[in-house]
Amino acid sequence: MFFQDIVGRFESEQTPFYHYDLKLLSQTLEACKGAADSYGFHVHYAMKANFNRRVLELIRDAGFGADCVSGNEVNKAIEIGFAPQRVVFAGVGKSDKEISEALSHNIFCFNVESVQELEVINDLALKAGKKARVALRINPNVDAHTHHNITTGLDENKFGINQWELSACAELLTRAQNLWLEGIHFHIGSQITDMNVFKSLCIKVNEIKTWFEERGFNLNVLNVGGGLGVDYYQPDKNQVADFKAYFDIFNQFLERKPGQEVHFELGRALVAHCGSLISRVLYVKKGIKKNFLILDAGMTELMRPALYQAYHKIENISRPDKASSERIKYDVVGPICESTDCFGKEVELPDSERGDLIAIRTAGAYGEVMASRYNLRDEVRSVYSE
Repeated sequence: MFFQDIVGRFESEQTPFYHYDLKLLSQTLEACKGAADSYGFHVHYAMKANFNRRVLELIRDAGFGADCVSGNEVNKAIEIGFAPQRVVFAGVGKSDKEISEALSHNIFCFNVESVQELEVINDLALKAGKKARVALRINPNVDAHTHHNITTGLDENKFGINQWELSACAELLTRAQNLWLEGIHFHIGSQITDMNVFKSLCIKVNEIKTWFEERGFNLNVLNVGGGLGVDYYQPDKNQVADFKAYFDIFNQFLERKPGQEVHFELGRALVAHCGSLISRVLYVKKGIKKNFLILDAGMTELMRPALYQAYHKIENISRPDKASSERIKYDVVGPICESTDCFGKEVELPDSERGDLIAIRTAGAYGEVMASRYNLRDEVRSVYSE
């Protein structure tokens, strides 16, 4: 069992808490960086996945840039020590205050999501006496074949500039005195496991890149986003994503000129497996048709199952010796006063008791960052192993 060497330490910890395996995180970062460097690719870490300080420090030290989707994420990246020239600012709704602060940090690039946003950044850059580097986030209308709530690259999504708006963007960029077009940007969704999706993205990027080059624009950067999925069902078997296969797709099918940089924005694939939510059984309710394990962690600590029915492997780490003995199906739920406060239904576990420790696996991405104080809950803690 994954936790067999440290479960004894958890007994004295106040639950719930996030456990981060920093050794596994370092191994994952090393694998990603090595695979990206072999092709000359650049990776910016998507801070929205996890902004735990120790996690960020390891990512910074491993040589990654920072992909931010809010002004506070930009500020956090600078505070942690990411170089401003390695920081990009994306997001469909940047406020004037956020844009101005990012300009003051002299960040590498704004990933712009509308024609109107181009106008706003140009005006604010003019007031600040600066020239803003921008990349156009273009909606390629590529289906990511993932959950509809985490798809971002279709025409009906709120994200990105639609292709019929490119002429307006090109016209604005030719007259905007305080903008510099650095490149084009795409992001089609999250938790993508079908590599053919990324091949389809490459084909679309090639088309749009050619469109800009035929109109005299020199694109220094092709930013293809992220989206690489992880194995939620077998986290011990596949602890590190297949970065080599992922980057190889882009190396094969993305057309680029000499000196043209390819940028990625990976989040989940870097941090998901290193984090688990550790909770304790408060009560066991056994009924005729349903059995419940009521935990001291809830949707306030891990929102993903309630938000979009995400699957996480659930383990009773107090009873690894009972893996081959009697198994009981439980609905594993939390204490929050909402019917959607459920981590899993009909989960097969050893016969469990009050006080048992439960691990909810692969929670390092979009776990702690989504935690809330609803029901006036305590702020969730973090515990680390190295």
